[in-house]
Amino acid sequence: MRKNIFLFAAALTLLPTSFSRAENCTIEWTSPASLLAPDVASTAASEIRAAISPDGNTLLWGSPDRKGGPGGWDIWMAIRLRGDWTNPEPVSFNTAAKEFDPVFSPDGKAVYFFSDRAGGEGGDDIYRVNFDAKTASFGAVENLGAEINSIANEWAPTLSSNGKQLLFASNGHGGKGGYDLFVAKRKGNGWKKISPLAGEVNTDQDEFDATWIAAGKALVFSRSNDIVAEKPINLMLACESKKSYVEPQVLGTEINVADGWNFGPADDLSELHTLLFTSHHQDAKRGGLDLYRITYRLNSQK
Repeated sequence: MRKNIFLFAAALTLLPTSFSRAENCTIEWTSPASLLAPDVASTAASEIRAAISPDGNTLLWGSPDRKGGPGGWDIWMAIRLRGDWTNPEPVSFNTAAKEFDPVFSPDGKAVYFFSDRAGGEGGDDIYRVNFDAKTASFGAVENLGAEINSIANEWAPTLSSNGKQLLFASNGHGGKGGYDLFVAKRKGNGWKKISPLAGEVNTDQDEFDATWIAAGKALVFSRSNDIVAEKPINLMLACESKKSYVEPQVLGTEINVADGWNFGPADDLSELHTLLFTSHHQDAKRGGLDLYRITYRLNSQK
């Protein structure tokens, strides 16, 4: 799926609209979805999975077809100066290989991403690079090692709000389907042995691209019948209950375009109750896939 993602031409029939309700929580949208950084980040190219630094001054995202980077799949960066985003530049740690799915650590001092550069454990591996917010510069790149990375693919790293857990997707650690979600707990400077995400999220379908929201009270994730065959993708919500994520439900038309690709969710670290995601809403789109933001209220029933 990710190999040909920028070629996707989406159908635009909408799903039935409603806010999402489950026994353990409900989510209400407090603003309509709007383009993120239109004509800067959201352009005629395809842009996927945005990340905003905790201070709100650095924006990262991936693109498989934006011109000007060293590889076909690159991570791009824009800086906020006097309220406006600067012209994007490819990040310094891009290579001729793939770099994608950036996310900031909760303290803003590191960026996690995946790459298939030489020297890894397998296909797409998860890496970490230090970030200096004052100079908007990056340090040396570090592979997270065999504790996280398999001989297959690992995608979409996300850290918990306290930085002690790493959530990611993989098709190389067993599980119920092609891609499943896994969690690793921090141990010193590394990570303990991983385990499948507890609860009802992982199935015989593909689950990937996930983010915790509201300090872990809920999870937004992507599900597809078969992402390798480029089947449609929906964004889903699961509520936390007893340290598990249960009652997965498809989010409504505020987020999802029917029969399309709706994925790449990310928590906006600079603004509470704001979700970032990738889709192609007809009334606002710039290219094949664009970046969006929407605000929400999560009501826990516990």
